[in-house]
Amino acid sequence: MMNERLIVALDVSSQDEALKAVKDIGPSLRFVKVGMELFYSTGPEFIARLKDLDLKVFLDLKVHDIPNTAQRAIHVLSKLGCDMLNVHCSGGLAMMSQAQQALEGNTILIGVTQLTSTDQKVLNDQLGIPGTVKDSVLNYASLAKKAGLAGVVCSPHEVVQLKQTLGSDFITVTPGVRPAGGEVQDQKRVMTPGEAIAAGSDYLVVGRPIMGQSDRREAFERIVEEMEAAS
Repeated sequence: MMNERLIVALDVSSQDEALKAVKDIGPSLRFVKVGMELFYSTGPEFIARLKDLDLKVFLDLKVHDIPNTAQRAIHVLSKLGCDMLNVHCSGGLAMMSQAQQALEGNTILIGVTQLTSTDQKVLNDQLGIPGTVKDSVLNYASLAKKAGLAGVVCSPHEVVQLKQTLGSDFITVTPGVRPAGGEVQDQKRVMTPGEAIAAGSDYLVVGRPIMGQSDRREAFERIVEEMEAAS
């Protein structure tokens, strides 16, 4: 079911706002993302609240630190019962490997490659990383697979190459998804929901095109329909 592959980013600052969004979207909602703003505002107890609503939870904190610290953080976070956690691939192979080994329960760990706000100029001139964005994403994703991670966060533009190189079972979670005609805001590497599914994305992460609409349920269902049409 495509609604299970659409992760709604609850990018709000309070528990009340987040629960209202869940109610607004309705029972078709199966998977949500809790990012830094909401997690830092509500604390770990909110993950249990979402799980009590029978929702899957992607806790998006992009853990990035020395290997021992990252390992300890992931060990604690995975005990919260979330379904998906992430680390930043730029932390290196040892950090990712130790984080993977620290997982508890059924939580899976994925790695962030390059943010979808990063374009070629930012990559080369500001981050000082040579080559193309796709080269950098593939390098980080290859390290993530070597470390034993289940998959990566990447833009839909890199999915085809990653699947071809690292295998179809290597999970790709893709933000940077915008409905046709929608504003891209601060995203640089974007695709429509249909294009992302056609490229092979396993999960789409969508925030503002749903959360920012007056009829959130209708916006959610419209994206699911586009995903289904492309599958």
